[in-house]
Amino acid sequence: MGQKQFNAVPLLFTTLLISICSIIYELIIGSLSSYLLGNSITQFSITIGLYLFAMGIGSYVSKYVNRNLFDAFTLVEITVGLLGSFSSILLFVCHIYTSIYPLVMYLLTLSIGLLVGIEIPMLVRIIERHQQNIKSNIANLFTFDYLGGLIGSIAFPLLLLPQLGYVTTSFVVGLINLIAAAIIVVRYREHLRYRKFFQGILIVCFITVLGFTVSGDYITYTLEEGLYRDRIVYSKQSLYQKIILTKHKNDLRLFLDGNVQFSSTDEYRYHEPLVHVPMAACPHAKDILLLGAGDGLAAKQLLKYPGIETITLVDLDDAVVNLAKEYPEICRLNDSAFFNPKVSVVIEDAFTYLQHPQKLYDVIIVDLPDPNNDALNKLYTTAFYRLIKNNLMPGGVMVTQSNSPYYTKNAFWCINKTLKEEFPCVVPYHVNVPSFGDWGFNMASEQHIVPDNLKLPPNITYQYLNESNYPSLFLFANDEKADMDKLEINTLFKPVLIGYYEKDIARM
Repeated sequence: MGQKQFNAVPLLFTTLLISICSIIYELIIGSLSSYLLGNSITQFSITIGLYLFAMGIGSYVSKYVNRNLFDAFTLVEITVGLLGSFSSILLFVCHIYTSIYPLVMYLLTLSIGLLVGIEIPMLVRIIERHQQNIKSNIANLFTFDYLGGLIGSIAFPLLLLPQLGYVTTSFVVGLINLIAAAIIVVRYREHLRYRKFFQGILIVCFITVLGFTVSGDYITYTLEEGLYRDRIVYSKQSLYQKIILTKHKNDLRLFLDGNVQFSSTDEYRYHEPLVHVPMAACPHAKDILLLGAGDGLAAKQLLKYPGIETITLVDLDDAVVNLAKEYPEICRLNDSAFFNPKVSVVIEDAFTYLQHPQKLYDVIIVDLPDPNNDALNKLYTTAFYRLIKNNLMPGGVMVTQSNSPYYTKNAFWCINKTLKEEFPCVVPYHVNVPSFGDWGFNMASEQHIVPDNLKLPPNITYQYLNESNYPSLFLFANDEKADMDKLEINTLFKPVLIGYYEKDIARM
């Protein structure tokens, strides 16, 4: 009779909640490690592998828990909730103040994975002991488990991370775990041996985690201050990346996922060569395509040419474009370029945009972040460069930022070699940018370009370039060259560029 009166529905709802939490903890650790360390493929692979391994160990360990199952399950939920709640803070602090981040990340992943692995087998055993219709309820249990995984994997990137950030998301998900524990304590109190103990612990934990949740924004700001040299004046997590503005005196800097995009004190040293060198190779250009360049600084340089009729800027992240349009200091820096009628903005992935040509362009300028993950790597492949070639007018010119020929020389020359697979003429050049160091570009075209014949476009005001230093852009020292025979072509199916980039960075 006791078995018939046992209601498994709350257990199924609990399964849904813990499954949502489980996948989100995994995503938090993987994505936060990618944000702090780069190389998303490696970070997510390690996180997923360790997590699954730990879940397997947890599942094995669960068979030794045979008594007081409701008490044991409640204890696991509280522990997971606390570990998950403070996971982001712990990882941030270890990265900022210690050198043991990988060790802490591994231990945290194994600990949460181990406890999560215990949960479902324990629920299965509870149902076996208290239900007659075991087959149906266990099937429902796993259905809710998989459904929770789907909900969590969608909610994290589309809702939680963009709206709450890493720290607050961790605490919110931790609260969900504590709610799951509370369901057990309230609904199945007659099965708990230490009911009053768990009631007291839950109240303390819930109040504590709720307090940290409310303080999440302040905690995030404080932790991020430790990641950057200068004072943070703007912080936003978009759907695609973390956007940070820092300021020290007159130096305003934009960071995307921790990587500096420009410094207001020397951005012209980067943007003048990026824009004016390809314009020198195509002096009568009328239609320009900018891929990336959401800060508007490349558009500012292009607007110096009265002969240019259209500038189409394609950027994936409207949050960056809106910042460049609305933030007063950036707007002054780019001379309100986005309000010029010649400039039109398309919010779309650059790869996708090129697959459906709207028109052909005289010059295509690729100003995208470094290829430190698989999503960005595709924008430095033969497939991407083939699409660019298909979108160029006959005799048109393209240029791409290509990292540093000194600090990341293998990555720089890999891009050069990859471009040569699609274009008969590729011209590398570089410039010293104090905030970046020695920085390089690769210009490509189907027409033959002789660097010595290129002249700076006249009637243009330059802050850095002049007739004397212009020829030096095309000269490379011995320590800025790489063995091209040892470098491979970067393709969608073999993304070697990420490996070159990571190895180069590791040697810095």
